[in-house]
Amino acid sequence: MIRFVMMFCAALFLAVPAGAAVEIKEVESPGGLKAWLVEDHSIPFAALEIRFRGGASLDLPGKRGAVSLMTYLLEEGAADKDARAFARAAEELATTLSFDIGDDALSVSARFLTENRDASVALLRSALLEPRFDEDAIERVRGQVISGIRSDAKDPNDIAGRTMDQIAFGDHPYATSPDGTVESVAALTRDDLIAAHGAVLARDRIYIGAVGDITEEELAALMDTLLGDLPEAGAPMPERAEVSIPGGVTVVPFDTPQSVALFGQPGIAQDDPDYFTAIVLNQVLGGGSFESRLMTEVREKRGLTYGVYSYLVPKDLAEVYFGSVSSANDRIAEAIDVIRDEWRKAATEGVTAEELADAKTYMTGAYPLRFDGNGPIARIMVGMQMLGLPVDYIATRNDRVEAVTLEDAKRVAGELLDPDGLHFVVVGQPVGLESTPAN
Repeated sequence: MIRFVMMFCAALFLAVPAGAAVEIKEVESPGGLKAWLVEDHSIPFAALEIRFRGGASLDLPGKRGAVSLMTYLLEEGAADKDARAFARAAEELATTLSFDIGDDALSVSARFLTENRDASVALLRSALLEPRFDEDAIERVRGQVISGIRSDAKDPNDIAGRTMDQIAFGDHPYATSPDGTVESVAALTRDDLIAAHGAVLARDRIYIGAVGDITEEELAALMDTLLGDLPEAGAPMPERAEVSIPGGVTVVPFDTPQSVALFGQPGIAQDDPDYFTAIVLNQVLGGGSFESRLMTEVREKRGLTYGVYSYLVPKDLAEVYFGSVSSANDRIAEAIDVIRDEWRKAATEGVTAEELADAKTYMTGAYPLRFDGNGPIARIMVGMQMLGLPVDYIATRNDRVEAVTLEDAKRVAGELLDPDGLHFVVVGQPVGLESTPAN
């Protein structure tokens, strides 16, 4: 067992050297399932990533939180094993299985040793196809979810996020928490969880990535064993969300010495020809670097905050452009003015040649660091498939970044950035700020 643990730990931290090529193979099983594979036989270990498109957005009306609660219960017992026996079996196999849920996908992450592959896959298969949904497990996890919902209701960051989602997405599922409300979760029945399971876990929405000690033939057989008996089709996908973010301010009173602000406007689709230009532009404006304009103007020059960021959010069914900042109640209004001014300056003037070059250097240099182990590579490959990216994307991504010109950046800044359309949700007791009449 000690040997197993050492190999497992080594696999967790195995890193692909910066700049190293990632050779992706496309695999199709006899049953018609498709996957991307990176073979690495240096250690007897593999990572498997599976996603089911749709995720929490597939909740039925009045059943908000059903898909999330169902997902949290997948590791709480399956087939002939209750929750305790299931956990013990995974531990004895030195296998890790985890399940996560988001607006657009249910994610399954598995890590297993080669010599335990068959038993590990059998355990995962039971979780996906034969979940028990025992009443005691449902009540235990339901209590945890409700506790989390109540905690989030006291967190200014969560309050700001939910308020912005309601403004942006109207009556679409994106507008509310995937975990649901205290009332909706309390009302869910075991039959609701079974219905949620059938809606999401189906063959017509599966994306698979595998990395490690497994061949194409072994992966093809594994896929049919693991997923071949799922129903052919799940619930229909929701309609696209109609994003409507009016310019202005929404103040949510909250007793705190520091206000939290989330700002946003409509974004840009990931398949838009200008998407790469937009992410380079955002890197200059408010990306994760301390050299961004917002960091420089809001933090460094004026000392209004510890951090300010902006980021593109390309969801499956909508695109938004968000940012966040926090500041003392008596200074948040000034921070908002500076952000809006920088938004306007970039929209009218674009970026400088030096800023563009610095952004490209940062983005191309940081990209290889994302491939820091089998698990992250498997997750990246699944994300690429869901976005419809080509199999050679990893090798060509930095070329796309380098191809962005100063003229591109200026044109896209003028088309994308809408300083008057920015909406700020401010949670706190901001001095000198009130909700605009439109809200």
